[in-house]
Amino acid sequence: MNLDKITQRYFDLFPGDFSGNPVQRQTPNFFFALTDIYGFKKAQLLHFNENLSEEIGFGKIENQEDTDFLNATKLPENVKTFSTAYAGHQFGQWAGQLGDGRAIYAGEIENSNGNFTEIQWKGAGATPYSRHADGRAVLRSSIREYLMSEAMFHLGIPTTRALSLSLSGEKVARDIMYNGNVDFEQGAVIIRTSETFLRFGHFELLAARNELDTLQKLADFTIENYFPEIDKNSTEKYLEFFKKVGEKTADMIVEWIRVGFTHGVMNTDNMSIIGNTIDYGPFSFLDEYNLNFTSNTTDLPGRRYAFGKQAHIAHWNLIQLANALFPLIKDEAALEKILIDYSEMFWKKHDEMMAKKFGFEKLERYDADFFTSWQKLMEEISTDYTLFFNLLESLEEGTDIVEHFKKSFYQNLNKEQETLLIEFVENYKQRLSYNQISKEESRKIMQKVNPKFVLRNYLLYDCIAEMEEGKTELFDKLWNALQKPYEEIYPEFSVKRPEKYEGVVGCSSLSCSS
Repeated sequence: MNLDKITQRYFDLFPGDFSGNPVQRQTPNFFFALTDIYGFKKAQLLHFNENLSEEIGFGKIENQEDTDFLNATKLPENVKTFSTAYAGHQFGQWAGQLGDGRAIYAGEIENSNGNFTEIQWKGAGATPYSRHADGRAVLRSSIREYLMSEAMFHLGIPTTRALSLSLSGEKVARDIMYNGNVDFEQGAVIIRTSETFLRFGHFELLAARNELDTLQKLADFTIENYFPEIDKNSTEKYLEFFKKVGEKTADMIVEWIRVGFTHGVMNTDNMSIIGNTIDYGPFSFLDEYNLNFTSNTTDLPGRRYAFGKQAHIAHWNLIQLANALFPLIKDEAALEKILIDYSEMFWKKHDEMMAKKFGFEKLERYDADFFTSWQKLMEEISTDYTLFFNLLESLEEGTDIVEHFKKSFYQNLNKEQETLLIEFVENYKQRLSYNQISKEESRKIMQKVNPKFVLRNYLLYDCIAEMEEGKTELFDKLWNALQKPYEEIYPEFSVKRPEKYEGVVGCSSLSCSS
């Protein structure tokens, strides 16, 4: 691995605390603080993402030094590790300074194309921002992030990715449901990567502290490196920056809806400035379609981050970012216009995506009513979101409609529900007839946007149970399946959630504990 290529550009650009003080604390006037990794002596590498490593410029594992780096055991002399400070609104309330509580940066690596990738460990030890926590991660949550971030990438959704997964060799105490039942779990550490891990919260903290020089430097750095389409010499660059962040955020949420992904903790500190899916905690793909589904037990009973509310919450979070950027933009009316236009832009993107899921050649003005009728149907008959579209794609003329969709039902349909389904499918056939393309071409449109495989929570639940016993068969199968989610590699994965997992902790909703 090319560890000598790791650089720390932040050191030259932003004010940092180079004291190495490990005490958890507030760090006013500093954007980052030097932070040591714990140095796990009994760590064991479980999996290495070779394709990602080649892509970002690391290459193959060649020696023990490379393995020590992945395991957070020992670092080469050129790598100086650090964590960054950010703030955020958590469940709608201002939380003040948060920061990288379990994330420690190695810096960046540049590949042969001149593209930089940020690298950080998650679970490698406490940082100044750990907020009285231990900075550790457990195998359970690490497997979930390692597999899911790669699954999202292959689904075509902007996301952080994971480079390696290791056992730390420690036991970590966790109260998985926050109910006083503490248990010891296997510790783990992953290395994750992204073009950048900058969040809305980085900008919020600097604005809240009135550190406007650093705020401007951060905005300039972000524009120059991650928004090259913006003229960095323009007087409108910060306003254009905010607009582009809104567009990228909308694109991300539309993609989540396309595959039925629910994030679970859409706090502003978990919102990527470049529209990446970031911080995989209590996430879930939908099994049965339910706009009110929340993947986070901490989100009950309010369901602020429910599947059907994600577009609204993204808009709310953008309002908080607008407040943070206001000292640079100083144009309230212009910001308000972008925020007002956001809703129209989002729903246009959303409806265009839905048209593709149904195989429509193009979006028509009357499709909004069709989508509404579909939504009511899905909620009425409790149908699996992924399987419904797979079955719709394979539906042939003359097929018994109820029987065809039966394996996607989570409940037995009564006569009224059967009639509702039949009427909808007939209306769908009528709408499909307006296409100017063939049925086969319509199916190809559907096949590109409707996955055959999604990494459901019950599969992760079983995978974790096996991995905790040292078994890797299911992990390896899931890794293979998620590489090609638009193909049916393992038919046994293309089924609705089995009944035995109903209500099992970890198979639907999860807590934030990791």
